[in-house]
Amino acid sequence: MTWSLVTYRGDGEPAVGVRDADGAVRALPQYAGRTLLDLLEDWPAVGERLRTLDVASLPVVGDVRLEAPIRFPRKVVCAGANYFAHLAEMKVDRPDPVGAPYFFLKPPSTSVIGPGDPIVLPDRPGRRIDWEAELAVVIGRRARDLDEADVAGHIAGYTILNDVSARDRLSRPDAVAPPFGFDWTSAKGEDTFCPTGPGVTPAWFVPDPQDLRITLTVNGVVKQDSSTKDMMNSAFTVVAAASRIMTLEPGDIVATGSPAGVGAPRGEFLQPGDEVVIEIDGLGTLRNPVADGAAASSRRIA
Repeated sequence: MTWSLVTYRGDGEPAVGVRDADGAVRALPQYAGRTLLDLLEDWPAVGERLRTLDVASLPVVGDVRLEAPIRFPRKVVCAGANYFAHLAEMKVDRPDPVGAPYFFLKPPSTSVIGPGDPIVLPDRPGRRIDWEAELAVVIGRRARDLDEADVAGHIAGYTILNDVSARDRLSRPDAVAPPFGFDWTSAKGEDTFCPTGPGVTPAWFVPDPQDLRITLTVNGVVKQDSSTKDMMNSAFTVVAAASRIMTLEPGDIVATGSPAGVGAPRGEFLQPGDEVVIEIDGLGTLRNPVADGAAASSRRIA
C-alpha cells in the first residue's frame, strides 16, 4: 500500500505521521517528538525500517490538519525552464543540445507553506502572480559532486511544490547594468510563494519519476496537464547538477521545473479567493487558497 510521510497538528505540537492510500492520517508512535527533518537526517536507517512498516496497524488520528511536510528545510533549490513545452509557450526555441539546469533558491523559512495554507498576494499595484506545478525531490543523504548514476541512493522521496512567481518582478528596469536586469529573488522569494505537500512519498513507491502525470487547476479549471516525460533534464540530472554547485543535505528540497500551462502567456494571474490544486501521480493532492495581502495587512494592524 502506497503511503506518504506527513507533518500534522492536532491540539498540540506538530507530529510526524503517515497518510495512507485512503487519505487517513496515522500516528507514528515510534517517532514521537521527532520532526520529519529529524527522520531525514538518519534516512538510510529510518528508511530501511519504514520499508516494512505495517501501516494498517498504526492508530488513526482524527481532527488534524496537515502542515508543510518539512517545516523548515535548509534549502529549497529550484530548476528553471526545464520542460520543452513550457519553453515553447514562452516563445523560446527548443534547445539542441540541452544545456545544464539553471537554478535559483527560495527562502526556506518564509516562503514554504503547507496544504490548506493561503498563498498571500503581495499588497502592491500591478502585481502579476502566477502558478507553477512542480515535482520536487527530497534529499535523504548528504551529497556533493554526484554522478547521475549515484543520485537515486541520495533521494528519500518526492513531494509536490508550487513555484509561485511574481511575473511583475522578473525584470528590473532600474538595473545598474544589463546582467542585473533579471531578478529571480524578487520574483520567486516572497512570503508563502512555496506551497509543498501533502507529504513526502518514499522513493521506493516512485519507480520512474520521469513518467508521472502532473496537473494544476485554478478554481476547477485545468491550467497545466503534462507529464514529467517532457523534462529537458531528468530529475536525477537536476539533482546531480545541483550537487556540483552546493552540498545537498538531508531534508533539502530540489524542485525540477514546471510544465506548460502557466498563466503569464495568456495574461492570467491569481486573484483573491482562488483555489489552486496540484496533483501528481502517486504523490497526492496539494490544495491552497489564495488570499489578498492587503486584507492580511489590515488584520495585522488591527
